[in-house]
Amino acid sequence: MTEPNRHHVRVLIIGSGPAGYTAAIYAARAMLQPLLIQGMQPGGQLTITTDVENWPGDTEVQGPALMQRMEDHARAMGAEVVTDTVTRLDLQRRPFVAECDSGARITADAVILATGAQARWLELPSEDKYKGFGVSACATCDGFFYRGKEVIVVGGGNTAVEEALFLTNFASKVTLVHRRDSLRAERIMQDRLFKNPKIDVVWNHQVDEILGTEGPLSVTGARLRSTLDGSITDLPADGVFIAIGHSPSSELVRDQLPLRRGGYVEVEKGSARTAIPGVFAAGDLTDDVYRQAVTSAGMGCMAALDAEQWLAEQGQAEAGPDAPTEAEIASA
Repeated sequence: MTEPNRHHVRVLIIGSGPAGYTAAIYAARAMLQPLLIQGMQPGGQLTITTDVENWPGDTEVQGPALMQRMEDHARAMGAEVVTDTVTRLDLQRRPFVAECDSGARITADAVILATGAQARWLELPSEDKYKGFGVSACATCDGFFYRGKEVIVVGGGNTAVEEALFLTNFASKVTLVHRRDSLRAERIMQDRLFKNPKIDVVWNHQVDEILGTEGPLSVTGARLRSTLDGSITDLPADGVFIAIGHSPSSELVRDQLPLRRGGYVEVEKGSARTAIPGVFAAGDLTDDVYRQAVTSAGMGCMAALDAEQWLAEQGQAEAGPDAPTEAEIASA
């Protein structure tokens, strides 16, 4: 018999956003009996998003409700979903080995990485308080709600300029707040920003506090502090978009897989295959361009199909004599 808290699966999926759940649905339909480990934030970034209006088939859906539906779908297809966190992952030998916070030790023939990325925040108590109620880190997700309103974008890189330009499609005024006196964004993007009549730039200031009401929770502006003399200015706004970049959750594989600039996992063009055969990556962990739920779901589908094909090539598409023995699993 195998030891307690130790078992073998053909496909291990790490992460539970749209990429992870979609991979689980496709892998389960392929009879691969996947195990999905949800991680520290089951459901991913959509669980902190309120209204979602760009998911095909839903005119409007709450982010947490959408992710619960995805989880339910994965379970209904036969995927095993567990609430746990992978603390260590060994991809240097097969079967691959994952050690979890619960003490579980799992070996797998194939691994799909779908750990996502986290928006960088200012780490202000008031920012956390108004997340989903006027504070956002995704203009393409929430910009529509600010039609005809005034918004603030915080940041000075490509992400901030892209968000500010996108928001001019909806907002009546966009104010970019940057702590320095020049932007880090590409020059061509800066030119577009400065030429847009809807955009103002406040230089040499940082956000000290998000201002808002209590009942209901709603943003009314931001308190800015000058980085030159420390003076305080309150800037009215209906929403604040934090655009200081994203951090892909690639810690588990940082020293095992090639990473692109910013820490994103490198995959072969047009696929979910990484540099290690049998290891696949999908969603925001690999994507620093689109960062949408629907594109993450599509990548999750790709990862599952790639894994199915790879396992078939290894002779492991179906359980049988090629599966590792208990002795082999125990020695992993």
